[in-house]
Amino acid sequence: MSAPLRVGNCSGFYGDRISAMREMLEGGPLDVLTGDYLAELTMLILGRDTMKDPSLGYARTHLRQLEDCLGLAAERGVRIVSNAGGLNPAGLADRVREVAAGLGLDVAVAHVEGDDLRPLALFDGALTANAYLGAAGIARALDAGAQVVVTGRVTDASLVVGPAWHHHGWDATAYDALAGAVVAGHVIECGTQATGGNFSGFRSLDLSRPLGFPIAEVAADGSSVVTKHDGTGGAVTLDTVTAQLVYEIQSTRYLGPDVTVDLDSVRLAEHGPDRVAISGVRGEAAPERLKVCVNELGGFRNQVEFVLTGLDVDDKAAWVRAQLDPQLTARDVEWSQVVAPPPDATSEEAASVLLRCTVRDPEAGPVGRAFTGPAVELALASYPGFTMTTPPQQPTPYGVYRPELVDRDLVHQVVVHHDGRREEVA
Repeated sequence: MSAPLRVGNCSGFYGDRISAMREMLEGGPLDVLTGDYLAELTMLILGRDTMKDPSLGYARTHLRQLEDCLGLAAERGVRIVSNAGGLNPAGLADRVREVAAGLGLDVAVAHVEGDDLRPLALFDGALTANAYLGAAGIARALDAGAQVVVTGRVTDASLVVGPAWHHHGWDATAYDALAGAVVAGHVIECGTQATGGNFSGFRSLDLSRPLGFPIAEVAADGSSVVTKHDGTGGAVTLDTVTAQLVYEIQSTRYLGPDVTVDLDSVRLAEHGPDRVAISGVRGEAAPERLKVCVNELGGFRNQVEFVLTGLDVDDKAAWVRAQLDPQLTARDVEWSQVVAPPPDATSEEAASVLLRCTVRDPEAGPVGRAFTGPAVELALASYPGFTMTTPPQQPTPYGVYRPELVDRDLVHQVVVHHDGRREEVA
């Protein structure tokens, strides 16, 4: 039986702590280091990047991390698996090869594609349309010797499942093992949320140093131990792991592209300081359809914030709304609610509340000067103490996300191996 695979995580989103890759590589032994950079909003951001430059569409911070750490990873024999490829995994793979060559390294780089469904024209007006792929492509790339694997939109847990699948030699029907790896991946994919980030019991943690990023030691049967490097902040406890385990789930059946996980079967137990064991996980066949993340451009938005200070803030808010509303032509106008400040506040800041007006329209014009001009013109003709938090801003485009489902046979997951060979996987 193969030894447990020690998989660390160094990113939970696009914008996470950029020093984490080096911290994880230097902090202790690892077999694989993963990075999760994608979310529904991130796909929209990357889609807008490609509108400006089609050669982009990937998480550029991951490339910066590799420029700093690829040599260290190669020296320590740590494989790197990330979904930082976003909308352009082939482009990111090429850039990683350029970085490796510039560092004088011979690194085998593979990528996984096939999640981008825009060529099928299934969703009218889609800026992005990406199926959530599973872990099989990552496993195949590692089977063929890849040291760095970049993907597009795979499920977050797949970044852990793929290396474990490869390491332990599972087949596609090893449902219990795959399900256990999914749970391990789900726990560590959100960066330091498993070690105390966004944790309501934060006062019980070691907050004297930055939170450590999590590690999963995945065994051959899919069971795992969640831990972190010694000497890092935060903690791995039953509570921190449970808090992450119930994050972003909707029922006891956790549907994925490789396996359906029975969350009722999960058992957690403390195995010493900063070590929580996950066992007993059962799985069954995956659903016949795959989830798709669709983003489209919804139009343009803008907002202004008025500062209301002192007495009669409700009346002040009502007056400025009465003055501004008749002049607005945007399709959607939304005003925030105000709550009176405490009586006898000790400072002007404590005596102030914000009134926000947000506008949206399919066109930029009604949310541009046509909106900000009338707002500014009220400066000397409205409530006492009139002021705004910022100068008027230009309109910005906004996106609309919706989930969709597609039949599995419409999606063709392809591994482009480090030697250029293309392999389609189920």
